[in-house]
Amino acid sequence: MSQSNPPFSMLDEATIAAAELRRDPYDFAFVEQALSPRFKDEVLADAPEIPDRGSYGLPSLRYGPRFGAVVEDLLSQRFRRLVEQKFDMDLTPYPPCIVMMGNTTGHYNEGYAHPDSKHKIVTVLLGFSREWPYERGRLRVLRSNDRADYAFEFAPEFGRMLMFRVCDHSWHGFLPQKGARMSMQLCYVDSEWYVRREYGRHGLSALAKSVPLVRKIIEWAPR
Repeated sequence: MSQSNPPFSMLDEATIAAAELRRDPYDFAFVEQALSPRFKDEVLADAPEIPDRGSYGLPSLRYGPRFGAVVEDLLSQRFRRLVEQKFDMDLTPYPPCIVMMGNTTGHYNEGYAHPDSKHKIVTVLLGFSREWPYERGRLRVLRSNDRADYAFEFAPEFGRMLMFRVCDHSWHGFLPQKGARMSMQLCYVDSEWYVRREYGRHGLSALAKSVPLVRKIIEWAPR
């Protein structure tokens, strides 16, 4: 095994590779267990604490070594190659960017339908919620910008992964639901400039949310 392409320590390579590529309503693949349930307790014990709603750039978060091992797998050339093979495309020119969500408040403007930024090439979503017993708050692959018009949905629980090719109709979202909803978004994007901009933007947002009054305003602000 090449030192530059070591095997995964956490991700289930065979399961990810075997996931079916679906074409309707756009190119996506769902993996029921990209992370083995046997890692659940130790990974979640090392996961970052995210007290507020919204997304946080990975560089702004602190986490332990077992969660870090998952991040290392996701940022590896080996995982990039799996995604390339799934979508039959070359992702070499596109740097990765990772943001995380920790919880939702259930406010009306959370989970709004969107197709993702034109700067994103492929998006990979990975659940880290210990459980999700609610009917609402499940991530939906949408046929339009109507959150009720969905082709597929799944709970954002530990190890569940969705990857999709970003296009002008790659709509996705979820119905608002209050809960500890931890998930990770890894995107391959069109430039290092965009990576720096996203981490800077989310870093400023995290700083603002540390101020109680500003946090309240952000929670109720429309999207």
